[in-house]
Amino acid sequence: MKSLVAILFFVLAPMCFGVEVEAKMLAQGSAVLMIDGAQRMLREGNRSPEGVLLVSADGKQAVIEIDGKRKTISLSRDIVNHFKAVSKTEIRIASSDGGHYHTKGLINGTPVDFMVDTGATYVSIGAQQAESLGIDYRGGIPMIMSTANGNAKAFQVILNEVSVGNIVVHQVVAVVHVGNFANENLLGNSYLSKVNLKIDQGVLVLSEK
Repeated sequence: MKSLVAILFFVLAPMCFGVEVEAKMLAQGSAVLMIDGAQRMLREGNRSPEGVLLVSADGKQAVIEIDGKRKTISLSRDIVNHFKAVSKTEIRIASSDGGHYHTKGLINGTPVDFMVDTGATYVSIGAQQAESLGIDYRGGIPMIMSTANGNAKAFQVILNEVSVGNIVVHQVVAVVHVGNFANENLLGNSYLSKVNLKIDQGVLVLSEK
C-alpha cells in the first residue's frame, strides 16, 4: 500500500487579546498551538513564552488564558482538513488533496512530525532526529536498509513510547537511518499494528485496540 501523508490544519479565530492563535492539534489534556507564528506543544497548566496558558483541552475545544482573561476556542467547522480526538481513544486525520496523511505525534514525550506509512515495517527516523531526541542509536542493532535511493546504513532501536493524540504504544521497534536517506519520520507498522486503523470516507481513523 502506498505511503499516506496528511496535513493537519485547525484554524482558530484570532484572539481578542491581540495574540493570533492557530491550533495544529487538540487532544485530551494537550494541544499543539501556533502562537504568533511559533509552534508550541502545551499540556494543561503549561504557559507558552508568549504568555498563553492552556487551562484545559479536549478533542473539540480548548480553554486558554492570556493576561488573566480566559476564552474557550472551538474547532472551525469550515476547515476540511482536520485532526480530531472524537472519543476517548479515537483519532481522525483527514487526507490532503493528494490522498496523503501527516500527523503530529510524540516520541518518548517529545513532539515530532510523522508521515503515516502503512507500507513501512517500522517507525523510521533519521539520525539527526534521533540525536535531537537523545536516542543512543549507535548502541542499537546495525542493519542495511533498501531504499528508493539505494542501500542505507541503519540501526534498529526500541523507543520507550510513541503516541498520536492520546493513543500511546510502548516499546516500539524503530529504525534510525544514517545519511540523507530519511527526510520524513515514518509512522510505520511497528506502531500501526498495535492500533486499529481504517479509512472512513477519506479520513484515516486510528483507535486503541
